[in-house]
Amino acid sequence: MNTIMRKSVLSVAGLAFAGGVFAGPIAAHANPVDAKPVAAAVQSTAPKPQGEQSHITLNGEQTANVKAIIAATKKAGLPERAAVISIATSLQESKLENLGHLGDANDHDSLGLFQQRPSSGWGTPEQITDPAYSTTAFLKGLKQVDGWQDMPLTEAAQTVQVSAYPDAYAQWEQQATDLVGQYWNS
Repeated sequence: MNTIMRKSVLSVAGLAFAGGVFAGPIAAHANPVDAKPVAAAVQSTAPKPQGEQSHITLNGEQTANVKAIIAATKKAGLPERAAVISIATSLQESKLENLGHLGDANDHDSLGLFQQRPSSGWGTPEQITDPAYSTTAFLKGLKQVDGWQDMPLTEAAQTVQVSAYPDAYAQWEQQATDLVGQYWNS
């Protein structure tokens, strides 16, 4: 090994040792409860769920609709956060049930997972009650919202849906996040 190379190696080794000597006493007194895992640095910057959270137990149809929303989100090339917003919106609008016309119990002509209205231009009744189509229509609206990735879920959902209850979407964020975590890679 030539002299320059040997000096370089010894310098790096010396710096590493010195760093350990100085950092060691500090690290020895660190409170392990306050330690943050390295993975936290790469986690999503999406806002945390706001307010009291709701939860329902899903049946087979509702689970199939979760999977359809996730598949449509992936097909659209959007990230998991879009699926979380979509599922939370559908939980609020229909409890993940693909609703047909409910007569007097229906809000105008709202249909499907997202309670979209043919009269508002969301599509035909047949399209709106197709989970893949209705999700794609919702995602198309979401993509038009500047900064949707970083805004509170309820604000992103409300901007697309224009609901009479704009804050209601927030209560489903944790369950939607859990569902996406469970089914995104399956």
